[in-house]
Amino acid sequence: MMPPRLLALLVLAAGPLHAAASRPNILLILADDIGYSDIGCFGGEIDTPNLDRLAAGGLRFTQFYNTARCCPTRASLLTGLYPHQAGVGYMTDRAPYSATAMINGWYAGDLRADTATIAEVMRGAGYGTYAVGKWHVTKDIEEGKSQHNWPLQRGFDRYYGVIPGASNYFTPAHLSRDNTRIKYETDPEYPAKDFYLTDAFSDHAVRYVNEHAKTQAGRPFFMYLAYTAAHWPMQARPEDIAKYRGKYDGGYTPIRQARFEKMKKLGLLDPSWPLSPQFGDWAKVQRQDWEARCMEVYAAMIDNMDRGIGRVVEALRANGQLDHTLILYLQDNGACAENIGRNPPATKGPAPMPGPADTWLGYGEAWANVSSTPYRLYKHYVHEGGAGTPLIAHWPRGIKRRGELESQPGHLIDIMTTCADVAGATYPTQRDGTKIQPMEGRSLAPAFAGQPIQREAIFWEHEGNRALRIGDWKLVAKGSAGPWELYNMKRDRTEMNDLAVAESARVKAMVGTWERWAERTHAVPWPWKPPYGVAAGAAPTR
Repeated sequence: MMPPRLLALLVLAAGPLHAAASRPNILLILADDIGYSDIGCFGGEIDTPNLDRLAAGGLRFTQFYNTARCCPTRASLLTGLYPHQAGVGYMTDRAPYSATAMINGWYAGDLRADTATIAEVMRGAGYGTYAVGKWHVTKDIEEGKSQHNWPLQRGFDRYYGVIPGASNYFTPAHLSRDNTRIKYETDPEYPAKDFYLTDAFSDHAVRYVNEHAKTQAGRPFFMYLAYTAAHWPMQARPEDIAKYRGKYDGGYTPIRQARFEKMKKLGLLDPSWPLSPQFGDWAKVQRQDWEARCMEVYAAMIDNMDRGIGRVVEALRANGQLDHTLILYLQDNGACAENIGRNPPATKGPAPMPGPADTWLGYGEAWANVSSTPYRLYKHYVHEGGAGTPLIAHWPRGIKRRGELESQPGHLIDIMTTCADVAGATYPTQRDGTKIQPMEGRSLAPAFAGQPIQREAIFWEHEGNRALRIGDWKLVAKGSAGPWELYNMKRDRTEMNDLAVAESARVKAMVGTWERWAERTHAVPWPWKPPYGVAAGAAPTR
């Protein structure tokens, strides 16, 4: 099914398209609310053999970054811009954060009209384009309202997923196919036999891979597979939970320490870096069985996602496309410590155990601290535990470095630039007659070949949390009133030795650099004027 109209991208890949054999398919996989050390090839005990195999046959970026929050990351990933430029920043003109508000979509904001999405750029280069999973970059989540920022209106040929930011995994209320809201229990194209959302996403990705191979052989495709796993609510199939039963009965410390040691053996950490402080005392947890189950369910969700990724990879292999597909896997923010549904369970009498469809909770700060091993803080914050992500790049024909680690810093703004680079696509200057903003990222392709990425700096701002990285130096602050901290990432990536006082001249210079960036990209003040909601999609006023 094609979208209702084709977007007018006025500057496209020039002339005849490159031969299909020279342009890879691109599969971009984004996981949700997973910590840096959760998957096996980055230190975790969770069973992720399919991601581990991709890492063993590809390249692992050890210092890659996101924006520390779900929807800003998606806006940035889709546009190659910093989130404020794309139209999704800290919504200070709205009510305070709440789970209900997030599900209703208000936090997501709207992609601006003066942005191009990665799908629009890839389509302009002759690619078939597919999106599966969580969208979360529009405030209009209902069919019949404005859908100008739904996937098909932003460059995708097909879409299956949830438009807002969170969903029940067994009984999703906001499921859509293309431009139409559907009910999972009456969907004729995907009958609801023991429905589970992560499986539905994986199955649709497989379906689109197979359909493209049958109907558009010789034409490359771009697929954006955005799982909701392991975003709350913590819900998983009983058989998946059973696999991890008893795994976390010993509490936080042994798991965290085992990950720390494994990460050092894998070469992900400098052995001289200290482990950041632990949050949570297992001996003081009143319902240890309930608390352990939270992590069991979380692990089961990631395990299920990994098996789904394996099915997609196998579909590529079966269609003779695996060697010619660039697969990129990353995560939208660090571990989630949000206190969703975590009222302490009763010490006497039954308490509902996490996992089924009628539970709705997160796994809590102590387990998030485990997921962030060895780094500080979590989702929302731009310390390493909040903004650091694994990045796996697998492309047998295009990446000859197999099983290696790449320590050059990168940011998800680089994904757009990288995809355009390897696809031979030209980034447009206009969209539907509107001048668009230029890309901010750098191509990662040089790193694929062991060459340096030319970069000046990487920046962050989210909810007043601020950071700047230049080379080995990172300036970071917690909250809009928090003091600037300074760390040397080569000697102290766990951010335990603040050098702000000793390096005051460096701090002053870096603060000035950050402030100029924040002004240029509209990170401050936010929102852009005219006020958000009055002229959504309006061009910048300065």
